[in-house]
Amino acid sequence: MEDTTEANSQQYLIRKRLPRHLPKRKNDIYITRKTNFVAQIKKCKELLEAEFKEIYIHGLGAAINRAINLALQLKLTSSKNLEVSATTSTVELYDDFESLEDASVPKKSQLRQNSAIHIKVYNLVEMAS
Repeated sequence: MEDTTEANSQQYLIRKRLPRHLPKRKNDIYITRKTNFVAQIKKCKELLEAEFKEIYIHGLGAAINRAINLALQLKLTSSKNLEVSATTSTVELYDDFESLEDASVPKKSQLRQNSAIHIKVYNLVEMAS
């Protein structure tokens, strides 16, 4: 993501680096604000019905509400007895600042922290046996 800001009477281009992901497994679903909600519900249902006893839904920052909503919609609309278990964490993110006026000025990086949620959606009956 790119943005411009003015600091110390100089304009900078801000590049937000992508966060580090957890290991990507077939049953991990990463949610963003741009995620097609209906398509994600369909994908989650297919994974739960066909291959996996559990899936993991991950949301970062502004996508946390969307991840929670997805997990609750799965629980409400599923014909199976699904349960959810959520954990939260803090993720370190880096932003790079590039000078728009002077190319000789070295890039600066800034560390910031953002909240994340990791939701396990699982079939209660299958997990108990």
